[in-house]
Amino acid sequence: MIMTQEELAQYHRDGYVLVNNLFDREEIDLMIREIEGGERVAGSTYSNDDRSGLKAKLAIWFELGPDMWSAVSTCPRLVNNVSSLLGEDAAFFHGKVMLKEARSGGAWEWHQDYGYWYDQGFIYPNMISVFIALDAATKENGCLQVLRGSHLLGRLEHGKVGGQTGADVNRIRHLQSMFELVHCEMAPGSALFFHSNLLHSSAPNLSDYHRRTFVSCYNATGNPQLQSQGLKHYDRCPVGSDDWLTKF
Repeated sequence: MIMTQEELAQYHRDGYVLVNNLFDREEIDLMIREIEGGERVAGSTYSNDDRSGLKAKLAIWFELGPDMWSAVSTCPRLVNNVSSLLGEDAAFFHGKVMLKEARSGGAWEWHQDYGYWYDQGFIYPNMISVFIALDAATKENGCLQVLRGSHLLGRLEHGKVGGQTGADVNRIRHLQSMFELVHCEMAPGSALFFHSNLLHSSAPNLSDYHRRTFVSCYNATGNPQLQSQGLKHYDRCPVGSDDWLTKF
């Protein structure tokens, strides 16, 4: 599956494109089993407090390996489409599982991913997150919210919002009157490809249903990262198999 010209145009206009049924039920069930019983998520989960004190949980890693999550991040459905959207080869940046558990999952405050990544030294915002729904994502369980087209603002200054890093609350209040607010309700297996400058947030999960997500993030190979010893250049992400499920 390769993005159509219409989808590419939507991405550049709106800052995101939603692809339904990118992964099937069997693939999603395996990812959920890996969350519930696998070592990678259990060994790297931490939490951030939102402004109400609820916990927004996250597991994150920065390397590829022989595990299932790396097989998903390198499958052509992701890598080839990300490269099309970036307009150049994609490099793997990191993977993460977001755990918004029933009746307790905290909110994520309004932010741009590049609001974090600029401070990590990336020169350009030519970076993409692929947000894969593992449970149904609805307004009731705190689905992702975006301000359509807000990536065209460029990078905003970020600071502390509760226990998280977020965009200036007063500026967001005014921007919400200028850009359409979209609730990204998604079925399991759907994926949202979005630009690193797109403003997004999510409400707490006070429902009886989990909202778990796998997010794979990519950098353009032509986008170096400034580090203390100089510029780090990222290699092209390896492209694995779309039949990755058979390996696990």
